[in-house]
Amino acid sequence: MVKLGKDMRSVSIVGVGCTPFKNFEDYPETRGMSEGDAFGYAALEAIADAGLQPRDIQYFYHGAANPFMIGDSLTPNMQVADWFGVRGIGSVHHSEACCTGYVALQEAVMAVACGTYDVVLSGAVDLAASLPVVGAPGCFRRGFPLEEMLPSIPMVYDRAYGRPLDSAFGISFDNWINDYRWTYDLTAENIDDALNGLSKSLRRAAVKNPLAFYDVDFDQVAQANNMASADEFLTSMMNPKVTQYLRVTGFETKCDGAAAIVVMPTEMAKARGYDHMPVEVLGTGSAAFEGATLANEYHGTKNAAAEVYELTGVSPDEIDLFMCNDFFLASEIVAAEECGFIPRGEAWKYAIEGRTAYDGDKPINPHGGRCNFGHAHGASGVADVYEAVKQIRGEAGATQTKVNPKTAFLRGFGGGQNVRAQIIRAID
Repeated sequence: MVKLGKDMRSVSIVGVGCTPFKNFEDYPETRGMSEGDAFGYAALEAIADAGLQPRDIQYFYHGAANPFMIGDSLTPNMQVADWFGVRGIGSVHHSEACCTGYVALQEAVMAVACGTYDVVLSGAVDLAASLPVVGAPGCFRRGFPLEEMLPSIPMVYDRAYGRPLDSAFGISFDNWINDYRWTYDLTAENIDDALNGLSKSLRRAAVKNPLAFYDVDFDQVAQANNMASADEFLTSMMNPKVTQYLRVTGFETKCDGAAAIVVMPTEMAKARGYDHMPVEVLGTGSAAFEGATLANEYHGTKNAAAEVYELTGVSPDEIDLFMCNDFFLASEIVAAEECGFIPRGEAWKYAIEGRTAYDGDKPINPHGGRCNFGHAHGASGVADVYEAVKQIRGEAGATQTKVNPKTAFLRGFGGGQNVRAQIIRAID
């Protein structure tokens, strides 16, 4: 077992839970759900998966990317405790934009690793497809235009000493893939083919996942629009480029969702004799760059990946599964290479050839990723952990990878600032 630091205990994930990632108001099963409902649903599922009762939870973490705007609440951790039967226990709320879910894992692990608690729940929730009706009960939500959300984006930048020029729509999204293109002497068509290859693989996975947003693949979309193939649709004016490289299908699909995990000391997990496999958290690498820092995603990923590899002693060739925050799709290509999962200069080819699909030899985001599984802001990182744990256990159903992964790498990024690199592994 790997100790996370001096005098610290090994920690394992023993329970996971996740809601559907949908527009809740579009489905009778979820219509009217509040953030408390959704967080409680995921938390209770994780607790049951761990073979525990709510009374066994000693502390919990609550994450949300933007609770004031999306949830109309402050200190939401205190408002959700009753929803899963833990009234009165200690808790904390945290918010790190779209990196919130990865921080949720890190904080829970550290709370157990240091010996303060033995059983900790951590989760995140965002109903990102709607906004609250201010002053009304939490079950009342309303639709909103993108223009209403955009003014909050510059809030991740330091406006005291600079201007958020990098927040101009599309510029920061293309920075890293543009550098990649010129580094490896590629054409714009090469990048387009690679991103469309990713889209096909990820959508194919999403339609087989009952929790995912989409239930039709691109061949079906093409047929509905009188086109011959997915490729024809993906390169058509029905899927235009909205930045230099990224098409509409290369951007996140905002939705509602929540996910949660339960962790405990690895020795305790072994002693309980779980039917399913506990998954050890080997370590987390961290980095943060202010949003206006040029190439902040690249620098953050590079630093965090180097830190987690040094901390754990794991080498890149041991990684079987790569999970990546891809709210703009090109992140999968560049981050997979920077973290050593795919050889440098090769990921664009792997994407075209379908090798990064759930049934390929280098699987990335077998649940469909942010563009196809759906993106519920802060909750998405915990949903990545959920998927990785299910894959390691061999419980991922129709999108189980060809070989059950033993070791997974999770690269979280969000807010133009925070990056986490995490490695989790099946216990032998």
